[in-house]
Amino acid sequence: GRDGIAKKSLEEKGESLEPLFETMIQEIPPPSFDASKPFQMLVCNLGYSDYTGRLAIGRVFHGAVKKRDELVCLQKDKRAIPLKVTKLQTYQGLSLVEADSVQAGDIVVLSGVEEVQIGDTISLKDNPESLERITVDPPTVSMRFLPNTSPFAGREGDFVQSARIYERLKKETLFNVAIQVEKDEEQEGFLVKGRGELQLAILIENMRREGFELAVGRPEVIFREENGQKLEPIEHVVIECEDIYTGTITEKLSIRKGILKNMHPFGSSRVRLEFSIPSRGLIGYRSTFLTDTKGTGIMNSYLEGYESFKGSIQSRITGSLISDRQGEAVAYGLFNLEDRGRFFIKPGDKVYEGMVIGEHSRDNDLLVNPCRTKKLTNMRAAGKDENVILTPVIPPTLEQAMEFIKEDELIEVTPKNIRLRKVLLDPHQRKAMEKKKA
Repeated sequence: GRDGIAKKSLEEKGESLEPLFETMIQEIPPPSFDASKPFQMLVCNLGYSDYTGRLAIGRVFHGAVKKRDELVCLQKDKRAIPLKVTKLQTYQGLSLVEADSVQAGDIVVLSGVEEVQIGDTISLKDNPESLERITVDPPTVSMRFLPNTSPFAGREGDFVQSARIYERLKKETLFNVAIQVEKDEEQEGFLVKGRGELQLAILIENMRREGFELAVGRPEVIFREENGQKLEPIEHVVIECEDIYTGTITEKLSIRKGILKNMHPFGSSRVRLEFSIPSRGLIGYRSTFLTDTKGTGIMNSYLEGYESFKGSIQSRITGSLISDRQGEAVAYGLFNLEDRGRFFIKPGDKVYEGMVIGEHSRDNDLLVNPCRTKKLTNMRAAGKDENVILTPVIPPTLEQAMEFIKEDELIEVTPKNIRLRKVLLDPHQRKAMEKKKA
């Protein structure tokens, strides 16, 4: 694999991957189909092109079709939407090539199908017949996306308007089938649903690299209610790691309501663990997992189903250190606050009122002044002009920030920085809101 060669025995020299491809052709049977059945194609994936619109991708199970043939799309509710194929493409190697016709066994990309969904059947208009549907796992996690309203808004991003953010999110839903976008009627912004916080983190990272500037809230699990009972999504997690890390992993996941289902050796010194855990228990765990396993662990998960609510999961029990003014952080001010907790900023970073600059060592939020400078006098004394040595600071990544923030906090995402802030920047407004809730 490393050298790009394949051979049937170790004694052979091996010059290319031809033996592998020849074996595949000889051993893998050709596609089976019923010649008497009309054209039937099952949509297994979706795409989008700025030139041709929505793309339906799937395999042809029976029959053949030509470009400009009149077809119908058979949807879940038995509706038959008429369509005309404007462009017919198939795969040749890793690239797409235009074709005049396709037949059973081909993987096809159809253009001109605007209302298609995964699981739909595309067949001939004269003889419509649907195949067995396939389903996509529903979203399990939601996040609020908001336009950036901090004092630094518009300084680092190219696209900051609410309409541009919504347009980008709607475009994502055209080819990312697990993403759903809804306008939040109760609050400002949009509700974006996806399959886990990692998928949403990738979307946010892509948007900031494209020049978008926005604010996002804490990931929240999507609950269901059936027969008056509250249900939550349960994930089946498969972990492969060194056996010396099994105790740490089991302990951390048990705190998050995880249950160990299976465990067996995997190789000489590795072990395979299988857990059943609520989806909300996995929020923010991936970065912890990589730290605990020194980067050698492998973790995969899929939606197992919905079960009754498992009870509360312990989240962050510490408070936040909040800047009480706008300015530039100073080493002297940070040095005198180091005993208060752990900081996310370093000297020279710009801060504003309501910005979360660190984690408090206690359970309450604390207003601090990171811009405080040393008072100048005309008196000199021994030890007064020593260099200030601060604890090294590692700025939080997007995934760490998503795990860290509380319900009343947001992540300010720009192409250059990731900052944490309170939803209400004014401390008097925050106090009034706390009294109102109480």
